[in-house]
Amino acid sequence: MTKLLFLGSGSAFTVGTDNFQSNIFIIKDTGEKLLIDCGSDLRFSLYDLGFSYQDLTDIYISHLHADHVGGLEYVGISTLFDPQCQTPNLYISQELVSELWETSLAGGMKSLQGKIASLNSYFNVYPIDQNRYFYWQNIKFELVRVIHIDNGFYLMPSYGLYFEIDGVKIFFTTDSQLCLDLHYQYYEKADLIFQDCEITIYPTTVHAHYTELVNLPAKFKQKMWLYGYQPTNLPDAKQDGFLGFVKKGQTFDLAITQQKVYLRKLN
Repeated sequence: MTKLLFLGSGSAFTVGTDNFQSNIFIIKDTGEKLLIDCGSDLRFSLYDLGFSYQDLTDIYISHLHADHVGGLEYVGISTLFDPQCQTPNLYISQELVSELWETSLAGGMKSLQGKIASLNSYFNVYPIDQNRYFYWQNIKFELVRVIHIDNGFYLMPSYGLYFEIDGVKIFFTTDSQLCLDLHYQYYEKADLIFQDCEITIYPTTVHAHYTELVNLPAKFKQKMWLYGYQPTNLPDAKQDGFLGFVKKGQTFDLAITQQKVYLRKLN
């Protein structure tokens, strides 16, 4: 059965080796892996759990902050020059493709010996069109537009994911403010929610904060795991009705989750 593995569960500025940035593997029982986001911690978080760049064949990018794209230079260059590696597949909203290259990656990746490179020199790019979904291993992943940063001129493009695997409906917010009205349908129909959660004393206002999330309806909290948090003392999430805070290296077996979902629906 399929598993979810959190290479890290921390925020952009997580420090040390107790946790890493929130990059996640979806691992099929046949071994195929989809990496959700590819942050600058990746070269450490992979090796910490016994993986390497050679395990990266398919990558989804939610938005262009460094904790979500900062590892792509490492992956692209490492796989390009390793004859054992195939070119990784990169799934990303079409509106982000040129900006990813021009503003995040080209400075370090554009020049190769004897040639000028492009994003396609390193990755098989699959731009996701305005229909906002892609398929991987026959699983449909729906992009969910989230509100992360509004700079006063436009909304920064950023997308969570909604998908179903082994009968379990899953909603990953990725980095997002709490927008219950906008995303109510996903909170409602998901069996398992992985929710961006800030726990700082001084909220940044661009992430859902624990003090907001604790006031969500119990029916949502009882199927919600919290991740993307800062390296500080954690509130007692279970006491407050959540499933808990995700830990680095935590694995979710969807066969077990499926059984729990079935029992919950019976009750």
